[in-house]
Amino acid sequence: IAVHACGVNFPDTLVIEDKYQLKPQRPFSPGSELSGVVKSVGDGVDFPKVGDRVSASLPFGAMAEVVLVPANRCAVIPDAMPFDEAAAFQVTYGTVWYALNGRAALKAGETLLVLGAGGGIGLAAVELGKALGARVIACASSPEKLERAHELGADALIQYPQDAGGADQGRAFTERIRSACGEGGVDVVVDPVGGAYAQPALRSLAWEGRHLVIGFAAGIPTIPLNLTLLKGCSIIGVFWGAHMARHPDKGAEDMRALLALYSQGKIRPRVSARYPLAEGGEAIRQLSSRGAWGKIVVEVVPKAAG
Repeated sequence: IAVHACGVNFPDTLVIEDKYQLKPQRPFSPGSELSGVVKSVGDGVDFPKVGDRVSASLPFGAMAEVVLVPANRCAVIPDAMPFDEAAAFQVTYGTVWYALNGRAALKAGETLLVLGAGGGIGLAAVELGKALGARVIACASSPEKLERAHELGADALIQYPQDAGGADQGRAFTERIRSACGEGGVDVVVDPVGGAYAQPALRSLAWEGRHLVIGFAAGIPTIPLNLTLLKGCSIIGVFWGAHMARHPDKGAEDMRALLALYSQGKIRPRVSARYPLAEGGEAIRQLSSRGAWGKIVVEVVPKAAG
């Protein structure tokens, strides 16, 4: 694939610091999702075809000019989809779709709590939660991030403190969630944040609620497991990359469903910043600062030329 753009995701920051479960041999290029044009295909490959505009995901190496990708990790994108949005699509929407449908079986009418609602995963969770008929409570660290979630249809907004590590802050956060969702509690939590925010969210779960563990932007939390007994709840891991590696056909089916939602105008990646390839390191640093909202994209081919 001749790469036009590469999406930046939080695992990229961990991989380059050697803090991720995936440890590529050095030297390597970071980046796990991209968009571009198919330059050539291997023997026996019928799809995609040379010249197709595609998005693709891979463990690492997307931040480059030309990338070799397994055919079953590619999806042909709509003609009207810009390359920057296509590069910001697969990992976030694929992860959240797998989480809500494949792991939590979210039902219409349930209440969905989204931590980190200003980030790429969080905004995708707000959009897909609404598309699936849930009531969505968005939590983020700033009014600006919450406003983005509100624009996408979030029903209730909660600003949490930058540091929720103290017992008083944790209890206050739990009470704010309970006030927003009512006595029944939250049915599903989307948690890409972890840290001190995970336990207050877990405490807000309804009976037999589901807490989806997607990431640890604020650190790996310590959870008292007696809470799972008291609430009859489930803590569910969501590792989309491993799911895709084990079930590529299901992943391709999911991507077709997501691209259909995109074409219907129900979901759309929010790209907040674009960097040239030479400044890819700065793009990753910007994401790691936790100050960014939406998605950051590295443009290998400038948008005007793409």
